[in-house]
This record gives sequence, structure tokens and C-alpha cells, in this order.
Amino acid sequence: MARPKLALPTPDAIRALVDGEGRLAVKVTPGARVETLELAEGRLVAKVRAKPEDGKANAAVAHLLAQALGIGVSRVSLLRGATSREKQFVVGD
Repeated sequence: MARPKLALPTPDAIRALVDGEGRLAVKVTPGARVETLELAEGRLVAKVRAKPEDGKANAAVAHLLAQALGIGVSRVSLLRGATSREKQFVVGD
């Protein structure tokens, strides 16, 4: 069975959360049943299926952010929070 298409926030809604230096704070839930990216209480929440081992969940979040923003994965990099649920990514234009 094919995976359902993700309902992602608009790129403009996500870019509104990016600060002047290109940083984006994300709360991550690894090991979720479904992958999703949503705005909750003025912050970005990412739920990914990948387990938090060997950076797999971080890579999945970067891929999800890139997909939502319509940019390449190489334009999204983890700045802080490699082992935390509270992460900060740098988003390039």
C-alpha cells in the first residue's frame, strides 16, 4: 500500500519561524507512527518514523524540512541538538 501524501505547512509559514540568521527551532518526536510536520503553539513540531540512533531521526527531519520548504536537503543542516528533542537547524535559501 502506498504512503499517503504528507500534509505539510506552507513554505511561507515555516519561513516565518526562521530567525534573521537562518536558524529554525524544531521539536522532534522520533519513532512516530506517521511522519508529519506541523505548527503548534507558534513552533514547528516534527514527527518522524526513524529511530533516534546513528543520526537517522535527524536526517529524516532534515529531509522533511527540505521537502516542506521546497529546497534541497543539502540546504538544511543541524546546528544544535543532535541528541535532544529540541533541535535547531540552519536553513539556506
